[in-house]
Amino acid sequence: MDIDSETFVNTQPHYYSDRGEATKWEPLSLTLVEYPKGDIIGKFLALISLAPFGIGAGFVALILFRRDLHTITFFLGSLCSEVVNYILKHLICEKRPLYREDVYVEYGMPSSHAQFVSFFATYIIYFVFIRLHHMNNNTIIENISKFLIISSSMTVAILVCISRIYLQYHTFAQVFWGIVVGFLFATFWFTLTSLVFTPLYPQIVSWKISEVLMIRDTTLIPNVLWFEYTNTRQEARARSRKLVSIKSQ
Repeated sequence: MDIDSETFVNTQPHYYSDRGEATKWEPLSLTLVEYPKGDIIGKFLALISLAPFGIGAGFVALILFRRDLHTITFFLGSLCSEVVNYILKHLICEKRPLYREDVYVEYGMPSSHAQFVSFFATYIIYFVFIRLHHMNNNTIIENISKFLIISSSMTVAILVCISRIYLQYHTFAQVFWGIVVGFLFATFWFTLTSLVFTPLYPQIVSWKISEVLMIRDTTLIPNVLWFEYTNTRQEARARSRKLVSIKSQ
């Protein structure tokens, strides 16, 4: 049976925005990434380009659950790197290779994604070779762990940089200089942390506010994971023996 099109349209429910029909909706471009339709590689690289947001979420989680000063300093360094990138972009004012209405910042020199992952990977490399050592007193495990940490950080950084060029968010030069700035700033920040901030950690953790927030300094502990593992195991065994002793009385 045929249905009159006008009658059908008129019987459909109508939805109106509380803000009025003239409301213009804009996407949150901070996390919006475009890729060519049907391009599997482009879709994969678009997902990879969101890695900085995952790293940022990881920072927040580590700070909330570990309360370690070095982690907080590392996170502050990444934020300062973003501020430097914003300043450079608005000083150089070089356009992106492809105009997009939903891009938060129209300037592309240097690439903020490339600078962020370059800063992160460089800092991790310094941290592994200078700060992270004496893992279980086992050279093989230590070398494998260092290799996995460094290789995974470098792989993510390389893929993010490739994605920014492939998806035409940046030119090769914009990504290259993003890498350079990220490397230089990570070197500066790690040096500043080691020579200036780290000696202040013992004083900072003694503050009342640090005690309230349970901020701690693990700088002098060679391997935090191994330290926490052994101490937790010893404490669990001690409490288990105490519980058995109480039950036997």
